[in-house]
Amino acid sequence: MEELEHAASIELKDPDQALKLYHSITNQSVTSEDEAKIKEVELALSAMGKLLAKQNKSKELATLIKSIRPFLGVISKAKASKIVRELVDTFLDMGSKTGLEIPLCLECIDWAKGEKRTFLTQALEARLILLYHSNGDYSQALNTVNRVMKELKKMDDKQLLMEVQLSESKVYHTLGNVPKARAALTSARTTANSIYVPPKLQASLDMQSGILHGEEKDFKTAFSYFYEAFEGYDSVEHPFALDGLKYMLLCKIMLGAPDDVHALLTGKMGLKYSGRGIDAMKAIADAGKKRDISIFNNTISEYDDELKKDPVVQNHLKSLYDNLLEKNLVRIIEPYSRVQIAHVAETINLPYDIVEKKLSQIILDKKFSGILDQGSGVLIVYDGSESDQTYTYALDTITHMGKVVDVLFKKAQKLS
Repeated sequence: MEELEHAASIELKDPDQALKLYHSITNQSVTSEDEAKIKEVELALSAMGKLLAKQNKSKELATLIKSIRPFLGVISKAKASKIVRELVDTFLDMGSKTGLEIPLCLECIDWAKGEKRTFLTQALEARLILLYHSNGDYSQALNTVNRVMKELKKMDDKQLLMEVQLSESKVYHTLGNVPKARAALTSARTTANSIYVPPKLQASLDMQSGILHGEEKDFKTAFSYFYEAFEGYDSVEHPFALDGLKYMLLCKIMLGAPDDVHALLTGKMGLKYSGRGIDAMKAIADAGKKRDISIFNNTISEYDDELKKDPVVQNHLKSLYDNLLEKNLVRIIEPYSRVQIAHVAETINLPYDIVEKKLSQIILDKKFSGILDQGSGVLIVYDGSESDQTYTYALDTITHMGKVVDVLFKKAQKLS
């Protein structure tokens, strides 16, 4: 254990030397009776996997997963399954996109089947679904979901069943089938209610719930779920915490509360997760606050990778653009009672026909009172007059009085 402790102590100062020490520990011969040595090798494998992941050495980690199989034959099936799953999870969570992910997972599944380790096989197949999903092979992902679900229902492994249901929801959401994604997520949540769910998995559930509520434009509820997901990922130091924070900011922008974005980023939260992704959301919030479409377009160009490559943000960019364009047009025409459409188009730096179409839509949606004079190419703006509520109040009074009379009539009937 001294060698293991020494390796852990020099990880930050000399990671290469630490890896050599971990290698020497994991390569020693072990017998099934030597519990102390088995424990030491287990801890060394876990630490070594995490260190390789930190250094982004995906090939070395893949080699490590394959090389430990003689050791796995010495220890119990439960311990072997735990070690393999932990190392494979560490490898896949790197997100390095080396092309080794699916072949490695399939190879581990074949090995687990050969060793008749059913639970490990199904756990690895659950991860394989997410790999197919991220790789864009959706039909293969759904086929794997259907096969694994049948086996899991027979074995009553609820945690793994919940993971597969959650993966199914993610696949259907990517395919644009929100009702099926919602149904799969509901099944996953129902399964989760009867078991203990680890923080990371609970955070993943909350994240998916927030994404689906966002699809339904319920951004208040979505924000609550993203906050829960952020706290869950943050508690286990998972990189997805950054996505949770980013989506929280997106919800505030979509709700028309850009000032809340800066309030959320004050303090430890903003310092810990500062970066281009958060800067992009702050820039969009500034564009929303200033009601300026040009700032929004410049932000999209500057932070193209952070915004357009994130499918959740990408889904809402169009509605963000439409909302901001409306606000920008309203800001420009606010000082006028009569303004040329060509002047508005020149000010906002957009084609005349697009501006004209958008202005007519804003008028029809009753965002402001006005009329388009297409003959002279002029927008005439009316002073917004508040509608008289007397008629509405009178109807409400009559309705309530009717209910009172009905109640009195029933009481009178009982007395007679």
